[in-house]
Amino acid sequence: MLTIHAAHEVRHVWDGDAEPIEGGAVAVQGIRVAGVGPLAELERRFPGARVRRWPGVLGPAHIHQDPLPDAPSPRERVHAVLKLGAVAVLAEHAGSPELRAAAERNDVVVLARARPTAIIQNGRADLAVFDEAGACVATVCAGRLVHRRR
Repeated sequence: MLTIHAAHEVRHVWDGDAEPIEGGAVAVQGIRVAGVGPLAELERRFPGARVRRWPGVLGPAHIHQDPLPDAPSPRERVHAVLKLGAVAVLAEHAGSPELRAAAERNDVVVLARARPTAIIQNGRADLAVFDEAGACVATVCAGRLVHRRR
């Protein structure tokens, strides 16, 4: 099912000179970004799509560059990262086979080193929404909503 994630503001990248899209949205089909732009434009392009409206700023999900948070199990450690708006971790912090398996089961990418993140057409749909205080409101990992703050 195609889902449009809309927010007060959408950013293609977190750092840089790219202008944010006020009242923007990201259309997600499967694990890919199907479109980025103003919500009204995406609703016209994708009639019948489910629309999720989020308070805050929507942008690319982060790469968690520190040790994974402590938790009782590898699965819960990976879920703690997702709750922070990250969908990738560095290999140096996910060295155990159990952590790598938990990351793989949850579509969390294990990277050799950090790299820039961006929302791009046909790119993997890894998104995060943050409120004014910088707290994660929602995380989308490979097109799946994996965290929603209640």
